[in-house]
Amino acid sequence: MEFLDKIKKKKGSVNKEDVMTVEKKDRRVLSHVPDSSNKRTNTERRGNSNDNKNNDYEAFLKESKSGIRYVTGFPVHMRSYSKEGPKVSGVGKVVDISNTGMLVEVGREEFSALSTKTMLKVDFRVVPGSMPEGNEMRVKQKVKVVRTFITSDGKFMIGINFGKELHNYAAANKDRFMFVSSVILIAFTIACVILMRAESIIYFKFNKLLYLYSMVTAVYLLSRYIFGAFYRPKKVDPDFTPGVSILIPCFNEEEWIGRTIESCVNQEYPIEKLEVIIIDDCSTDGSVEKIKETIERLKKEANGKYDLEGRISYCVQEKNAGKRDALVRGAELAKHELVVFVDSDSFLDPFAIRHLVQPFKDPKMGGVAGRTDVANTYTNALTKMQSVRYYIAFRVMKASEGLFDAVTCLSGPLSCYRKEIILANKEAWMNQRFLGHKATFGDDRAMTNFILRHYRTTYQDTAVCSTIVPNKHSVFLKQQMRWKRSWLRESLIAASFMWKKEPFAVIGFYMGLVVPVVAPLVVLYNLVYVPLTQHIFPTAFLLGLFLMSFLMSMSQMLLRKSSTWAYGLLFCIYYELILLWQMPIAWFTFWKTTWGTRMTPSDLEEAEKKRLRKEKNSKNKSSDNNNVE
Repeated sequence: MEFLDKIKKKKGSVNKEDVMTVEKKDRRVLSHVPDSSNKRTNTERRGNSNDNKNNDYEAFLKESKSGIRYVTGFPVHMRSYSKEGPKVSGVGKVVDISNTGMLVEVGREEFSALSTKTMLKVDFRVVPGSMPEGNEMRVKQKVKVVRTFITSDGKFMIGINFGKELHNYAAANKDRFMFVSSVILIAFTIACVILMRAESIIYFKFNKLLYLYSMVTAVYLLSRYIFGAFYRPKKVDPDFTPGVSILIPCFNEEEWIGRTIESCVNQEYPIEKLEVIIIDDCSTDGSVEKIKETIERLKKEANGKYDLEGRISYCVQEKNAGKRDALVRGAELAKHELVVFVDSDSFLDPFAIRHLVQPFKDPKMGGVAGRTDVANTYTNALTKMQSVRYYIAFRVMKASEGLFDAVTCLSGPLSCYRKEIILANKEAWMNQRFLGHKATFGDDRAMTNFILRHYRTTYQDTAVCSTIVPNKHSVFLKQQMRWKRSWLRESLIAASFMWKKEPFAVIGFYMGLVVPVVAPLVVLYNLVYVPLTQHIFPTAFLLGLFLMSFLMSMSQMLLRKSSTWAYGLLFCIYYELILLWQMPIAWFTFWKTTWGTRMTPSDLEEAEKKRLRKEKNSKNKSSDNNNVE
């Protein structure tokens, strides 16, 4: 069969592009937006009453997400199992798949044999990247044939409904095994860590500073996981729908900005209470044209529905002034009480805004961070490591801070703020200087500090977006260096007022500040100084590192049921070998204003300085050669 030959040919090839899930387009434009033309909600269009939606919104969410179909192309083996008639079998290609069923393309012979059957047995493996992370697994179950047809271009299709929905199938098979295994291994790991720290208490008098650091580190990390386990997101109140303005700052993001805009517009949220504003920071690529094209396409396809004329707009900065200026301009244009910051390479879940606003029922809540997943997880080993790191950073670290309403970084990909706070601090934010140097990055941490001084900040795990992460080490390392510089700067600022917060939040913050700053010195002492001077192999230290990295991987397995869990171990090794040593550099270069991953005005200025230095050195070298002659 031709399509199977194509699959075999592609199997051994290396894909240099980002590997991402592809959601099948719904027949309706902006399928999650309430239709203002007939005044019906999405739940009513799906056959549910408004009362049902109010009484059980979680069931509505589950049903809606189960119907999302993903475009794919992996093979599936099918055979009949009915006692009547001869048994037949065949191989097909899964064209698209959802939690409830799939559409399979087969050859002419398979179509003739299988299309007459009402029940089949299928055997296939959900390929990583074909569905959202955590769904990769082998499936063997009975299914029902619900339709068969031939497309206009002569392709033979069989529509199938699963006997057991994939999330239920996973819970009864793969997830149960991963849950039991991870719980046992996490309990064992924690027990080992506690025993090792008991040793630190016994030998404390021999090296007070070192053993104190090891105990503080263990308490800090274990407390994050414990508090994260107690965290619960705010439940959705369908009647709580404050006005929201989504702001998308854009600079040279031609590739992804269209998808970002569409995901922000396609929200299950009252249309009269949601607007989208794109602020282009004087891009030098085709971003502005892409923004215009996307807006016009959405308006045309909507054909007067969804009130897009009054709900989506864009503006272009007169000059490249930076992300902060772009966001402030957007906030000044916003007409609603809450503003949501979304990065131009991040894509919102259709229910993200509905979940993100829930904590604002508390009048003292100033800002809320959503969860950021990695969109291109399965591209290569680097993106898989980042996927584990992102999930633990949000679901464990931010969740533990959110438990006490003291999240220290409302992340750029998806965060919501009260507009009045943004506008009240706009001048200080745009003109922020630290030790005489203008701050050009770390926008999210800087704004979080302004809010956290007088308001609460929290985390909403059910408000989800996905973002594109670097798939090359050179770009990733530049990003991490920028993040460390901004973390160091803003953490020192936060240290001046965090002592006023809830006691557990205070203790966690200051431990979290000391541990990474001192870590390079501790690693050098244990892995270099001790072996060289005392001829002792650092077994205990390496075992401690392994246990903490193993705890991270097992938490990924427990919470996400993802096949990427092993990359948590690899990330920790990568961190100790490479990322850890960026911290000392950040100590002495925190004042740098270049991004490194994009050509901002600071980067252009730095590049020009390097060019002039290179020319000067070249001239001096030429002059020296002439003198020698």
